[in-house]
Amino acid sequence: MELCSLSPKAIRVFSFNPFRPPHSVVFANSLLHVNHKPFGCSRLSSSRQFHLLQSTPISRNSSCFAAPAASSSSVTLDDEKEQLPAEIQVTETKLPNSRVMLSVEIPPAVCEDCYKRVLNEFTKKAKVPGFRPGKSVPENILINYVGKKIFQKAAIESILKRTLPHAMSSVTGRALQDSVRIVTKFSEMEETYASSNSLRYDIMVDIAPEIKWVPENGYKNLKVVVEIDSDIDAHKAFQQELRGRHKALGILKIVLDRGLQIGDVAVLDISTTTIEQDESKVKSIPSAESKGLHFDTEDGDKVIPGFLDSIIGMQRGETKSFPLVFPESWKQEKLCGVHAQFTVECKELFYRELPALDDSLADKLLPGCTTLAEVKELLLQKCQEMVQTAKEQATDNVILDQLRKMVEVEIPQLLFEEQGRQFYGAKLLEIQANMKLNEQQLATLSSPTAVNEYLENQKENITNAIKQNLAVGDIFKRENLQFSTEMLVKEVENSIAEFKRHNQEYNEERVKEQVQEILEGAKVLEWLREHAEIQYITK
Repeated sequence: MELCSLSPKAIRVFSFNPFRPPHSVVFANSLLHVNHKPFGCSRLSSSRQFHLLQSTPISRNSSCFAAPAASSSSVTLDDEKEQLPAEIQVTETKLPNSRVMLSVEIPPAVCEDCYKRVLNEFTKKAKVPGFRPGKSVPENILINYVGKKIFQKAAIESILKRTLPHAMSSVTGRALQDSVRIVTKFSEMEETYASSNSLRYDIMVDIAPEIKWVPENGYKNLKVVVEIDSDIDAHKAFQQELRGRHKALGILKIVLDRGLQIGDVAVLDISTTTIEQDESKVKSIPSAESKGLHFDTEDGDKVIPGFLDSIIGMQRGETKSFPLVFPESWKQEKLCGVHAQFTVECKELFYRELPALDDSLADKLLPGCTTLAEVKELLLQKCQEMVQTAKEQATDNVILDQLRKMVEVEIPQLLFEEQGRQFYGAKLLEIQANMKLNEQQLATLSSPTAVNEYLENQKENITNAIKQNLAVGDIFKRENLQFSTEMLVKEVENSIAEFKRHNQEYNEERVKEQVQEILEGAKVLEWLREHAEIQYITK
């Protein structure tokens, strides 16, 4: 069986897709259009692969470049470095957040050689009056015809095109694709070139982050404590599920001659205020209020303690007021410990008339079953599987949280923004599915301001997710974990089939990447569960 040790991209930022149009980076109205092809890539120490450049395209930043208008011509940045007539000087300065600055000095010999090349190109292509196309044109006449500024600009861009691959040599295998940008203003380069026939420019580039484990190899000796909710019990869940299915087959009938009792369903209007010594400070608690609430008395454990006991015996049409205190462990933190006055009006009152729980209900309780015993067996099995899944998920969450705390890494801004935008995109899809946003609402939520606010507010969560992904990838690589190619192919096919079933568009390469991420993460967590010391406690 072929084993797959491909390294998926937990944070997909740097994938080159040969089926999409070439990436063009253009200096405003410039002569130079840089089209990049697939470049050589190397792996990080983390197995979650980042595609890294050997030669990196220029990334245009309008705040860095403001080139004048010019006629159109184009050259291509090739994979191979062209030989230069003299060595260029590159000084690398390390910056925070896995970023480096490359200061590049181009000697006059290189500038002169590029100048001659540009001169030859214009000679071949320019149609100067009085001269046949392709014939030699005196340099001064050609420059005057083309325009000195345009000619100088073309020469500078030729220098950049030829020297960039050399300048990037020191970060080969480390530079993150699409993170590279020249931060020196084009006007500054023009001044330097005009005055000294040399050139200097600075390149800012994000590099692959280095992961440091504290303590070293600490993931190999994990000791974790996993808290399991007391409600997560297979037999308890089974009883609740069976009861719920049985109740769904019952008929609600109006209670006429008695008050509310356990087993009934009441329609309630609930208003709530805080209890204060100073009446002027009393305020309502909207999150604890409801109109027309269908309250099943068998769900009394899901409401504030004391609420159910306080309304037992209420008649239809009756109103009752009583004080309660929200427990310190209440799910809404703002309400923990708050003293509140509840006013409840019982609008309607029903009781259930349930059919006998026997074999005759088997198929209705669980389609395909013929006996009540079969229903109970299958439901219990499903609940046991559910509990096991919940336990494994709780374990994985604790392990991942522990890993995040054990790694030190400087996260490149590019990684942070990409991960954050993925999270925000998923959130928008969820909102759109639930609320059916119109175009204007969607445009507002998709605005740069909205995205940046989300990135700022969720900075800690985004950073933690990246740390966890990098940690998992690093373990996958260090421990030489693998998964079968057959498994990868099968899961990719299943995912694509799901997209087709829902008539959704998909990118097959991206689907493959996502499946690789899942398989890799599963392998790492499986390995960690086997090697970690895990203690389970009930909360």
